[in-house]
Amino acid sequence: MVVIGVTGGVGTGKSTVAKMFQELGAVVLDADAIAHQLMEPKRLCWRRVVERFGEGVLNEDQSINRKRLAELVFRDAEQRRQLEAIIHPHVLRQIKQRLHRLTRSRRSRAVVLDVPLLVEVDAQGMADALVVVTAPRDAQLRRLQSRFKDPEEGEARIAAQMDLAAKAALADFVVDNAGTVDATRIQVKHIWEQLGLNRKHRSK
Repeated sequence: MVVIGVTGGVGTGKSTVAKMFQELGAVVLDADAIAHQLMEPKRLCWRRVVERFGEGVLNEDQSINRKRLAELVFRDAEQRRQLEAIIHPHVLRQIKQRLHRLTRSRRSRAVVLDVPLLVEVDAQGMADALVVVTAPRDAQLRRLQSRFKDPEEGEARIAAQMDLAAKAALADFVVDNAGTVDATRIQVKHIWEQLGLNRKHRSK
């Protein structure tokens, strides 16, 4: 089983690339989805987030308002570090546990770790191959317009992350997601082939 780490910057299209790998046969472990589960009401991460940031980050149903929380932390580096210290260890633990189960089952030819901060938390060692998805800054900002009405919000998200060129320099493969969907899919398929995953899979 080959473990593929997919990361990049906000608005570069990491999840799109992860989905393309899934269409080729990979199992995707989505860090954001896992984090969402861990912050469900009354769970440990939920309690710690509420203790640190207050009940003002809660919706009426007691779920965490992720948009409100993000607005707090992405404009304050210290608060962002505190949130990451609460969430990241638990997310990585979940990913390692699920990865272990998939390895033991021997039913999957490839697993994709869709983890935005895979490099920042020094967890790229979990992957056999590191794929970094890139896009020009203007393309990132354009894609973020659908998520944030205030252009400064997109700028803040990009500024809060590791420099994309520095991250790409660490990659085994770089996917340039500046063009069409088909152009990106061709690159993903090429990586799949380079990793020997186009050969017929036989589970033991």
